[in-house]
Amino acid sequence: MATRSNGDSWFARAMRALFGWKPDTFRSDLRSVLEDGAADIGLSQRESAMLRNILSLRERRAVDVMIPRADIIAVQKEIPLGELMKLFESAAHSRLVVYDDTLDDAIGMVHIRDLIAYMTAHATASAKTNTKRKKPFPADLDLKAIDLSTTLAAAKIMREMLFVPPSMPVMDLLARMQTSRIHLALVVDEYGGADGVVSMEDIVEQIVGEIADEHDEDDAPRIFRQPDGSFLADARANLEDVMLVVGPEFEIDDEVAKEVDTLAGYIATRIGRVPVRGELVPGPGRLEIEVLDADPRRVKRLKIFVSHDVANLNRDPQRRVMASGHTPPASQTPQASAVPPAQSELPVNRDPSVKLSPDDPPSKGPRKP
Repeated sequence: MATRSNGDSWFARAMRALFGWKPDTFRSDLRSVLEDGAADIGLSQRESAMLRNILSLRERRAVDVMIPRADIIAVQKEIPLGELMKLFESAAHSRLVVYDDTLDDAIGMVHIRDLIAYMTAHATASAKTNTKRKKPFPADLDLKAIDLSTTLAAAKIMREMLFVPPSMPVMDLLARMQTSRIHLALVVDEYGGADGVVSMEDIVEQIVGEIADEHDEDDAPRIFRQPDGSFLADARANLEDVMLVVGPEFEIDDEVAKEVDTLAGYIATRIGRVPVRGELVPGPGRLEIEVLDADPRRVKRLKIFVSHDVANLNRDPQRRVMASGHTPPASQTPQASAVPPAQSELPVNRDPSVKLSPDDPPSKGPRKP
């Protein structure tokens, strides 16, 4: 009877016999086959892409797949249930982060199913006790009995949420979500400040691609060409998509491409700061990038076009800004010292119960217990 040598599985022995693969090179060999000859072994293009994504998932960390802090939709624990219902409807999410004072004091999450269960239980109980009505309640639910002014904290429908570091491997995070049955994790920095949020769907999308359900609206193109030959772009557009649309003239240095993924990241790396609205930033080659919309924290909308005076604009940063017809704040000029923008310039959310883009910067102290 043949015995297994060195504890090898039948699959490993078969691959070694058929293709000459060794255990220590199996991963790289499999990647090569998927990239160069997937059709030769009967795999469709879609299957090959998913398998390559699975192999690359090993190299990804939580910070690579998280939704950034500025895009987190979170609620304060004292939010009334009526406002929470409206936010669930507009946010199109089934889970929302819940915090105490600021997003850096996150205490858990709320699931839309728990909200519906709470309301159904109270409406059913009221309908059963109200026996004097001649006409029964529709579906035996007395919806008028639900007090929409009740706060989320008083309703006691919050759930636990995972807290993970940015460096946590995605595969480990997925396993932790499966075992704990908690499908939402807040990515926190070394000081306990919130960096982003990761759901199980975010991880699965790394393998199968973007998942759009019946509630997702069709997004407008992140970058498109205009009749005059210029391009309008969302600042969060992926650099690979930008290069595909603009063409070979938009060629990014490999080192820069490894550091950033979006057009906004490229601009910040290019000039070492967040640009102001109306500023012109030199792009690759003859291209120039104009900031059409921005706030003190991030860039939103951009225009890419061929510059007729790239050489001079690159040599003179002050002229680069003046060419756009806007005067930069003193903190943005080369002669001025770096002074943070005035507090009055920051967008402030007046409703303390809802934070669509949290105004408070990450805390730099230990996390509250």
